[in-house]
Amino acid sequence: MEYFSNSPEDTKGFAFSFSKKINCGQIIALIGDLGSGKTTFSKGFAKGLGIENTVSSPTFKLVSEYHNEFSLFHIDCYRLEDVNEFLIIGGQELLSNREAVILIEWPERIKPLWEKDWIYVYFEHDDKNSNKRKIIIKDSVK
Repeated sequence: MEYFSNSPEDTKGFAFSFSKKINCGQIIALIGDLGSGKTTFSKGFAKGLGIENTVSSPTFKLVSEYHNEFSLFHIDCYRLEDVNEFLIIGGQELLSNREAVILIEWPERIKPLWEKDWIYVYFEHDDKNSNKRKIIIKDSVK
C-alpha cells in the first residue's frame, strides 16, 4: 500500500484511519530519515486508538506508554548503539506483549529482532516539496 501525504495533517489523518485496522499485539516498524514523519504518524495513530495524551518522540526516555481501550507502547531506538542495548532494557519483553500495540521508530537499530508478522511503514521525503511524504506499508493487514 502506498499513500501520498501533502501535509502533517494528512499524515495524521492517514495514521488515524490505519490504526482502525490494527489488532492488539501488532508491532509496527516506522522506517525513515530524521524528520520524515514517523512521530507525526504516531500522533495520528494514537489518536485513532482513542488516546488523548500528547504523543511526542520518546527519544530521551526510549519508551512511552499510553493507555485507553488499547495500550500503546511507542519505542524510539534512535539512541541505542545496537540490539544488545535494547535487550538489556527489557526490549524482548516489550515485543512479546500481546496486550498492546507497539510502534517502533528507528527499528533499524534492532534489525536482528525483526519478524515477518510485523508491519513495516516506510517514510520518504519529496525532494521538491518539504511537506510531502510518500508512505509505503509492507506486510500490512488486509
